[in-house]
Amino acid sequence: MTPPAPDAAPRPLRIVHVVDSLEVGGLERVTVDLAQAQAALGHSVRVFSIAATEGLKQELLDAGIPVTEGHKRRSLDWHTLSLLRACVRDARADVVHAHNFVPNYHAALATIGLGVAQVCTLHDMGARLQNRRLKTLFQLSLTRTRCVAMVGAQVHQRHLATGLVPADKAHTVLNGIPVARFASDGTNRPAARQQLGLNDTALVIGCVGRLVPLKNHHRMVDVMPALLQQHPHLRLVIVGDGVQAEALRQQVAAKGLQEHVVLAGQRSHVSALLGAFDVFALPSQTEGLSIALLEACATGLAVVATRVGGNPEIIVDDQTGLLVAPDDNDALAGALSRLLADSALRARLGAAAAQWVRAHASSEALAQAYGRVYDAALIKR
Repeated sequence: MTPPAPDAAPRPLRIVHVVDSLEVGGLERVTVDLAQAQAALGHSVRVFSIAATEGLKQELLDAGIPVTEGHKRRSLDWHTLSLLRACVRDARADVVHAHNFVPNYHAALATIGLGVAQVCTLHDMGARLQNRRLKTLFQLSLTRTRCVAMVGAQVHQRHLATGLVPADKAHTVLNGIPVARFASDGTNRPAARQQLGLNDTALVIGCVGRLVPLKNHHRMVDVMPALLQQHPHLRLVIVGDGVQAEALRQQVAAKGLQEHVVLAGQRSHVSALLGAFDVFALPSQTEGLSIALLEACATGLAVVATRVGGNPEIIVDDQTGLLVAPDDNDALAGALSRLLADSALRARLGAAAAQWVRAHASSEALAQAYGRVYDAALIKR
Protein backbone atom coordinates (compact mmCIF):
# COMPACT_ATOMS: atom_id res chain seq x y z
CA MET A 1 0.00 0.00 0.00
CA THR A 2 1.36 3.40 -0.96
CA PRO A 3 1.58 5.77 2.02
CA PRO A 4 -0.24 9.08 1.73
CA ALA A 5 1.65 12.17 0.65
CA PRO A 6 3.02 14.12 3.64
CA ASP A 7 0.61 17.01 3.10
CA ALA A 8 -2.45 14.86 2.38
CA ALA A 9 -5.28 14.71 4.89
CA PRO A 10 -5.45 11.24 6.48
CA ARG A 11 -8.14 9.10 4.90
CA PRO A 12 -10.95 7.90 7.16
CA LEU A 13 -10.31 4.43 8.51
CA ARG A 14 -12.63 1.70 9.75
CA ILE A 15 -11.36 0.71 13.21
CA VAL A 16 -12.47 -2.02 15.61
CA HIS A 17 -11.09 -1.84 19.17
CA VAL A 18 -11.01 -5.11 21.11
CA VAL A 19 -10.99 -5.09 24.92
CA ASP A 20 -11.58 -7.63 27.69
CA SER A 21 -14.47 -5.50 28.99
CA LEU A 22 -15.57 -1.92 29.46
CA GLU A 23 -15.72 -2.05 33.24
CA VAL A 24 -14.19 1.09 34.69
CA GLY A 25 -10.39 1.07 34.69
CA GLY A 26 -7.43 2.87 33.18
CA LEU A 27 -7.11 0.70 30.06
CA GLU A 28 -10.83 0.93 29.43
CA ARG A 29 -10.87 4.68 30.04
CA VAL A 30 -8.11 5.38 27.54
CA THR A 31 -9.74 3.09 24.95
CA VAL A 32 -13.07 4.90 25.24
CA ASP A 33 -11.41 8.32 25.03
CA LEU A 34 -9.33 7.21 22.03
CA ALA A 35 -12.39 5.83 20.23
CA GLN A 36 -14.23 9.13 20.71
CA ALA A 37 -11.23 11.17 19.56
CA GLN A 38 -10.90 8.98 16.46
CA ALA A 39 -14.60 9.33 15.67
CA ALA A 40 -14.23 13.11 15.97
CA LEU A 41 -11.50 12.92 13.31
CA GLY A 42 -13.94 11.23 10.92
CA HIS A 43 -12.98 7.58 11.37
CA SER A 44 -15.60 4.84 11.65
CA VAL A 45 -15.07 3.23 15.06
CA ARG A 46 -16.55 0.22 16.83
CA VAL A 47 -15.65 -1.48 20.10
CA PHE A 48 -15.82 -5.22 20.79
CA SER A 49 -15.89 -6.33 24.44
CA ILE A 50 -14.92 -9.97 24.87
CA ALA A 51 -16.98 -10.25 28.06
CA ALA A 52 -20.49 -9.05 28.69
CA THR A 53 -20.08 -5.57 30.13
CA GLU A 54 -21.65 -2.36 31.34
CA GLY A 55 -19.21 0.14 32.85
CA LEU A 56 -18.25 2.63 30.16
CA LYS A 57 -20.39 1.03 27.45
CA GLN A 58 -23.16 3.61 27.66
CA GLU A 59 -20.71 6.46 27.17
CA LEU A 60 -19.67 4.97 23.84
CA LEU A 61 -23.27 4.34 22.79
CA ASP A 62 -24.18 7.93 23.69
CA ALA A 63 -21.33 9.07 21.43
CA GLY A 64 -22.71 7.01 18.54
CA ILE A 65 -19.97 4.35 18.72
CA PRO A 66 -21.37 0.80 18.42
CA VAL A 67 -20.43 -1.75 21.09
CA THR A 68 -20.61 -5.52 20.54
CA GLU A 69 -20.34 -7.94 23.48
CA GLY A 70 -18.82 -11.39 23.08
CA HIS A 71 -20.30 -12.92 26.25
CA LYS A 72 -17.18 -15.01 26.82
CA ARG A 73 -17.85 -17.96 29.14
CA ARG A 74 -14.66 -20.01 28.97
CA SER A 75 -10.94 -19.53 28.35
CA LEU A 76 -11.13 -19.83 24.58
CA ASP A 77 -14.77 -19.41 23.62
CA TRP A 78 -15.44 -20.20 19.96
CA HIS A 79 -18.80 -18.45 20.06
CA THR A 80 -17.04 -15.28 21.20
CA LEU A 81 -14.50 -15.65 18.42
CA SER A 82 -17.27 -16.03 15.83
CA LEU A 83 -18.98 -12.88 17.13
CA LEU A 84 -15.70 -10.96 16.94
CA ARG A 85 -15.10 -12.19 13.39
CA ALA A 86 -18.60 -11.11 12.39
CA CYS A 87 -18.06 -7.69 13.98
CA VAL A 88 -14.83 -7.15 12.03
CA ARG A 89 -16.42 -8.32 8.77
CA ASP A 90 -19.54 -6.21 9.24
CA ALA A 91 -17.36 -3.16 9.96
CA ARG A 92 -15.23 -3.92 6.87
CA ALA A 93 -12.38 -2.99 9.19
CA ASP A 94 -9.06 -1.67 7.99
CA VAL A 95 -7.53 -1.93 11.46
CA VAL A 96 -8.27 -4.17 14.44
CA HIS A 97 -6.76 -2.61 17.55
CA ALA A 98 -6.45 -5.04 20.49
CA HIS A 99 -5.72 -3.80 24.00
CA ASN A 100 -3.45 -6.12 25.98
CA PHE A 101 -2.84 -9.84 25.87
CA VAL A 102 -6.16 -11.74 25.80
CA PRO A 103 -7.80 -9.37 23.28
CA ASN A 104 -4.77 -9.70 21.01
CA TYR A 105 -4.86 -13.47 20.72
CA HIS A 106 -8.64 -13.38 20.30
CA ALA A 107 -8.26 -10.84 17.50
CA ALA A 108 -5.50 -12.86 15.85
CA LEU A 109 -7.66 -15.99 15.75
CA ALA A 110 -10.89 -14.27 14.77
CA THR A 111 -9.46 -12.35 11.81
CA ILE A 112 -7.58 -15.13 10.02
CA GLY A 113 -8.07 -14.63 6.29
CA LEU A 114 -9.83 -11.25 6.59
CA GLY A 115 -6.85 -9.16 5.48
CA VAL A 116 -7.06 -6.59 8.27
CA ALA A 117 -4.08 -4.89 9.86
CA GLN A 118 -3.83 -5.91 13.51
CA VAL A 119 -2.36 -3.53 16.08
CA CYS A 120 -1.86 -4.24 19.77
CA THR A 121 -1.34 -1.87 22.68
CA LEU A 122 0.41 -3.13 25.81
CA HIS A 123 -0.89 -1.05 28.71
CA ASP A 124 1.27 -2.44 31.51
CA MET A 125 4.52 -4.12 32.50
CA GLY A 126 3.15 -7.62 31.92
CA ALA A 127 2.77 -9.05 35.43
CA ARG A 128 0.03 -11.38 34.13
CA LEU A 129 2.50 -13.01 31.74
CA GLN A 130 3.72 -15.17 34.61
CA ASN A 131 0.84 -17.36 33.42
CA ARG A 132 2.69 -19.49 30.87
CA ARG A 133 -0.40 -20.34 28.82
CA LEU A 134 -1.31 -16.67 28.47
CA LYS A 135 2.24 -15.76 27.50
CA THR A 136 2.39 -18.53 24.88
CA LEU A 137 -0.94 -17.57 23.30
CA PHE A 138 0.06 -13.91 23.24
CA GLN A 139 3.45 -14.65 21.66
CA LEU A 140 1.76 -16.75 18.97
CA SER A 141 -0.67 -13.90 18.27
CA LEU A 142 2.23 -11.53 17.67
CA THR A 143 3.00 -13.39 14.43
CA ARG A 144 -0.24 -11.88 13.08
CA THR A 145 0.25 -8.46 14.71
CA ARG A 146 1.77 -5.76 12.53
CA CYS A 147 2.60 -3.18 15.21
CA VAL A 148 2.77 -3.21 19.00
CA ALA A 149 2.38 0.10 20.80
CA MET A 150 3.54 0.43 24.40
CA VAL A 151 2.20 3.16 26.63
CA GLY A 152 5.50 4.62 27.79
CA ALA A 153 9.26 4.30 27.60
CA GLN A 154 9.48 2.01 30.64
CA VAL A 155 6.87 -0.39 29.23
CA HIS A 156 8.64 -0.29 25.86
CA GLN A 157 12.05 -1.04 27.36
CA ARG A 158 10.75 -3.89 29.49
CA HIS A 159 8.97 -5.76 26.71
CA LEU A 160 11.89 -5.38 24.32
CA ALA A 161 14.44 -6.38 26.96
CA THR A 162 12.53 -9.59 27.75
CA GLY A 163 12.25 -10.41 24.05
CA LEU A 164 8.45 -10.39 24.19
CA VAL A 165 8.04 -7.81 21.42
CA PRO A 166 10.24 -7.73 18.29
CA ALA A 167 11.99 -4.40 17.85
CA ASP A 168 10.75 -4.01 14.26
CA LYS A 169 7.13 -4.03 15.49
CA ALA A 170 7.62 -1.83 18.56
CA HIS A 171 6.27 1.69 19.00
CA THR A 172 5.87 3.97 22.01
CA VAL A 173 2.59 5.87 22.32
CA LEU A 174 2.05 7.88 25.48
CA ASN A 175 -1.43 7.56 26.93
CA GLY A 176 -3.68 10.61 26.62
CA ILE A 177 -6.81 12.01 28.24
CA PRO A 178 -9.42 14.64 27.30
CA VAL A 179 -7.54 17.37 29.12
CA ALA A 180 -10.36 19.94 29.07
CA ARG A 181 -12.61 17.61 31.07
CA PHE A 182 -10.20 17.77 34.01
CA ALA A 183 -9.14 21.41 33.95
CA SER A 184 -10.17 22.90 37.29
CA ASP A 185 -10.36 26.45 38.58
CA GLY A 186 -11.56 25.35 42.01
CA THR A 187 -15.19 26.34 41.53
CA ASN A 188 -16.41 22.72 41.66
CA ARG A 189 -14.64 22.02 44.96
CA PRO A 190 -17.71 22.53 47.23
CA ALA A 191 -19.93 20.30 45.05
CA ALA A 192 -17.25 17.61 44.80
CA ARG A 193 -16.79 17.59 48.56
CA GLN A 194 -20.52 17.42 49.11
CA GLN A 195 -20.75 14.32 46.90
CA LEU A 196 -18.14 12.63 49.08
CA GLY A 197 -19.56 13.81 52.41
CA LEU A 198 -16.55 16.00 53.20
CA ASN A 199 -16.51 19.38 54.93
CA ASP A 200 -14.96 22.45 53.35
CA THR A 201 -11.96 22.78 55.65
CA ALA A 202 -10.45 19.29 55.94
CA LEU A 203 -7.27 18.42 54.12
CA VAL A 204 -8.03 15.49 51.79
CA ILE A 205 -5.80 12.87 50.20
CA GLY A 206 -7.41 11.11 47.24
CA CYS A 207 -6.67 7.78 45.55
CA VAL A 208 -8.40 6.48 42.41
CA GLY A 209 -8.03 2.95 41.10
CA ARG A 210 -9.19 -0.62 41.21
CA LEU A 211 -8.99 -2.16 44.65
CA VAL A 212 -6.51 -4.89 43.76
CA PRO A 213 -3.33 -5.93 45.60
CA LEU A 214 -0.85 -4.31 43.18
CA LYS A 215 -2.43 -0.88 43.75
CA ASN A 216 -1.24 -0.97 47.39
CA HIS A 217 -4.19 0.95 48.85
CA HIS A 218 -3.62 -0.77 52.19
CA ARG A 219 -0.44 1.26 52.59
CA MET A 220 -2.45 4.46 52.49
CA VAL A 221 -4.49 3.20 55.42
CA ASP A 222 -1.27 2.11 57.18
CA VAL A 223 0.18 5.64 57.14
CA MET A 224 -2.97 7.49 58.19
CA PRO A 225 -2.40 7.26 61.99
CA ALA A 226 1.00 8.95 61.69
CA LEU A 227 -0.38 11.64 59.38
CA LEU A 228 -3.31 12.30 61.71
CA GLN A 229 -0.89 13.18 64.51
CA GLN A 230 0.17 16.21 62.46
CA HIS A 231 -3.13 16.86 60.66
CA PRO A 232 -5.97 15.77 62.95
CA HIS A 233 -8.73 16.73 60.52
CA LEU A 234 -7.19 14.84 57.59
CA ARG A 235 -9.39 12.64 55.38
CA LEU A 236 -8.40 9.87 52.96
CA VAL A 237 -10.78 9.12 50.07
CA ILE A 238 -10.31 5.95 48.01
CA VAL A 239 -12.40 5.82 44.82
CA GLY A 240 -12.77 2.42 43.17
CA ASP A 241 -13.92 -1.13 43.71
CA GLY A 242 -12.39 -4.56 43.49
CA VAL A 243 -11.35 -7.71 45.30
CA GLN A 244 -9.63 -5.81 48.12
CA ALA A 245 -12.71 -3.78 49.10
CA GLU A 246 -13.70 -5.91 52.09
CA ALA A 247 -10.11 -6.25 53.30
CA LEU A 248 -9.74 -2.46 53.22
CA ARG A 249 -12.99 -2.00 55.15
CA GLN A 250 -11.74 -4.40 57.80
CA GLN A 251 -8.36 -2.65 57.96
CA VAL A 252 -10.01 0.75 58.40
CA ALA A 253 -12.20 -0.60 61.21
CA ALA A 254 -9.30 -2.37 62.93
CA LYS A 255 -7.37 0.91 63.05
CA GLY A 256 -10.39 2.90 64.20
CA LEU A 257 -10.23 5.16 61.14
CA GLN A 258 -13.90 5.13 60.12
CA GLU A 259 -14.16 8.90 60.69
CA HIS A 260 -11.10 9.62 58.58
CA VAL A 261 -11.22 7.18 55.62
CA VAL A 262 -13.92 7.24 52.95
CA LEU A 263 -14.21 4.15 50.74
CA ALA A 264 -16.24 5.83 48.02
CA GLY A 265 -16.73 2.81 45.77
CA GLN A 266 -16.82 2.91 42.00
CA ARG A 267 -17.79 6.29 40.52
CA SER A 268 -18.55 6.89 36.84
CA HIS A 269 -17.57 10.58 36.75
CA VAL A 270 -14.22 10.81 38.49
CA SER A 271 -13.52 14.19 36.89
CA ALA A 272 -16.28 15.68 39.02
CA LEU A 273 -14.65 14.38 42.22
CA LEU A 274 -10.96 15.17 41.78
CA GLY A 275 -11.50 18.81 42.71
CA ALA A 276 -12.37 17.68 46.25
CA PHE A 277 -8.78 16.56 46.89
CA ASP A 278 -5.75 18.53 48.08
CA VAL A 279 -3.23 15.76 47.36
CA PHE A 280 -3.38 12.72 45.08
CA ALA A 281 -1.57 9.50 46.00
CA LEU A 282 -0.64 6.57 43.77
CA PRO A 283 1.17 3.96 45.93
CA SER A 284 1.17 1.16 43.33
CA GLN A 285 3.72 -1.63 43.10
CA THR A 286 3.54 -1.49 39.30
CA GLU A 287 2.01 0.73 36.61
CA GLY A 288 2.07 1.16 32.86
CA LEU A 289 1.21 4.79 32.22
CA SER A 290 -1.52 5.51 34.73
CA ILE A 291 -4.67 7.22 33.46
CA ALA A 292 -5.66 8.07 37.04
CA LEU A 293 -2.31 9.82 37.47
CA LEU A 294 -2.73 11.79 34.24
CA GLU A 295 -6.23 12.85 35.29
CA ALA A 296 -5.02 14.00 38.71
CA CYS A 297 -2.20 15.98 37.11
CA ALA A 298 -4.58 17.58 34.60
CA THR A 299 -6.74 18.69 37.53
CA GLY A 300 -3.71 20.47 39.02
CA LEU A 301 -3.35 18.22 42.05
CA ALA A 302 -0.07 17.77 43.89
CA VAL A 303 0.91 14.11 43.55
CA VAL A 304 2.83 11.51 45.50
CA ALA A 305 3.51 8.45 43.33
CA THR A 306 5.76 5.43 43.51
CA ARG A 307 8.83 5.26 41.32
CA VAL A 308 7.55 2.37 39.17
CA GLY A 309 6.63 1.77 35.53
CA GLY A 310 5.64 4.90 33.66
CA ASN A 311 5.13 7.08 36.75
CA PRO A 312 8.58 8.78 36.42
CA GLU A 313 7.71 9.68 32.82
CA ILE A 314 4.92 11.88 34.18
CA ILE A 315 6.28 12.88 37.58
CA VAL A 316 9.71 14.50 37.80
CA ASP A 317 10.56 14.49 41.49
CA ASP A 318 10.08 17.88 43.11
CA GLN A 319 9.06 19.42 39.77
CA THR A 320 5.71 17.89 38.80
CA GLY A 321 5.17 15.88 41.99
CA LEU A 322 6.99 13.71 44.50
CA LEU A 323 8.27 10.18 43.89
CA VAL A 324 8.86 7.52 46.53
CA ALA A 325 10.03 3.94 46.53
CA PRO A 326 7.26 1.31 46.37
CA ASP A 327 6.38 -0.56 49.58
CA ASP A 328 8.10 2.06 51.78
CA ASN A 329 5.57 3.35 54.30
CA ASP A 330 8.01 5.80 55.89
CA ALA A 331 8.83 7.41 52.53
CA LEU A 332 5.14 7.53 51.59
CA ALA A 333 4.16 9.14 54.89
CA GLY A 334 7.03 11.61 54.67
CA ALA A 335 6.16 12.79 51.17
CA LEU A 336 2.46 13.12 52.00
CA SER A 337 3.24 15.03 55.19
CA ARG A 338 5.47 17.42 53.30
CA LEU A 339 2.70 18.27 50.85
CA LEU A 340 -0.02 18.52 53.47
CA ALA A 341 2.05 21.02 55.42
CA ASP A 342 2.90 23.31 52.48
CA SER A 343 0.08 24.80 50.39
CA ALA A 344 2.53 26.77 48.23
CA LEU A 345 4.40 23.57 47.32
CA ARG A 346 1.11 21.87 46.47
CA ALA A 347 0.18 24.76 44.17
CA ARG A 348 3.58 24.81 42.45
CA LEU A 349 3.73 21.09 41.78
CA GLY A 350 0.08 20.90 40.71
CA ALA A 351 0.41 23.74 38.21
CA ALA A 352 3.55 22.21 36.68
CA ALA A 353 1.88 18.80 36.40
CA ALA A 354 -1.18 20.29 34.66
CA GLN A 355 1.04 22.13 32.19
CA TRP A 356 2.93 18.91 31.39
CA VAL A 357 -0.27 16.97 30.68
CA ARG A 358 -1.66 19.71 28.43
CA ALA A 359 1.56 19.66 26.40
CA HIS A 360 2.17 15.92 26.18
CA ALA A 361 -0.85 13.76 27.00
CA SER A 362 -4.08 14.94 25.35
CA SER A 363 -6.58 12.64 23.64
CA GLU A 364 -6.03 14.56 20.41
CA ALA A 365 -2.29 13.84 20.54
CA LEU A 366 -3.09 10.19 21.31
CA ALA A 367 -5.36 9.84 18.26
CA GLN A 368 -2.76 11.44 16.00
CA ALA A 369 -0.03 9.15 17.36
CA TYR A 370 -2.14 6.04 16.75
CA GLY A 371 -2.85 7.30 13.25
CA ARG A 372 0.86 7.02 12.57
CA VAL A 373 0.97 3.50 14.06
CA TYR A 374 -2.00 2.47 11.89
CA ASP A 375 -0.25 3.87 8.81
CA ALA A 376 2.79 1.72 9.60
CA ALA A 377 0.59 -1.36 10.10
CA LEU A 378 -1.29 -0.79 6.85
CA ILE A 379 1.94 -0.43 4.91
CA LYS A 380 3.13 -3.79 6.32
CA ARG A 381 -0.17 -5.54 5.56
